Amino acid sequence: MSLVADDISSALLIGDGHGVLVNGSAAPQSLTVFAGDTIQIEKDALARLQLTGSAANIGSQTTVVFDGDQLSLDHGALSVYTSKGFRVRVNCLTITPVNPSLETLYEVVESEGRVTVHATKSDVYIDRHSNSLQETRRPTKSDRDILGEGEQKSREEHCPGAAMKGATPAAGKKALLNTTWMRATAGGVIGIFTICTLLKPDDPVSPGSPSPKSPCGPIP
Repeated sequence: MSLVADDISSALLIGDGHGVLVNGSAAPQSLTVFAGDTIQIEKDALARLQLTGSAANIGSQTTVVFDGDQLSLDHGALSVYTSKGFRVRVNCLTITPVNPSLETLYEVVESEGRVTVHATKSDVYIDRHSNSLQETRRPTKSDRDILGEGEQKSREEHCPGAAMKGATPAAGKKALLNTTWMRATAGGVIGIFTICTLLKPDDPVSPGSPSPKSPCGPIP
């Protein structure tokens, strides 16, 4: 675990033994994931990703790609704790702590092409970019919003000049964005993650937590 924690290109994924897929294959309760790996959380499952200075709770019916210093969220919900400037990218939007060395907690929900961000602790930027990863790394041309601690904002995630996500479903992509669960949950999941206390990376296993069935419960 210490080797994983010291390597920004890898992280420790902790699940409850069911409903967690990595690159399409069922994952055990704990697994090392690497940059470029796709993590899918099925219905009624949860997972936690831990790396040096950062951690993310990944909600039910969520798909993300681990990119080393950020998570790329396809759909679903995340709650992120970081003191290392860990980011979340959703298509052409990137959510970044304003002060990368300050403890920051924020939640991100994607549903039907709309992204909602809640800055629970400390401030975050919401940057809009072209569909270029290089421009995401250098946001000088981005359309930037600052979200103060305690504030919440929603934005469309589509790239400037591009068709909105969901207008034409991509080949092979699961239609989870159109499910009744996603429509019903998107508005309330931020509240759930805000209430939950995200486990800090220097304490990888929570010894006294509620049942794993609870969204705030432990993930062994």
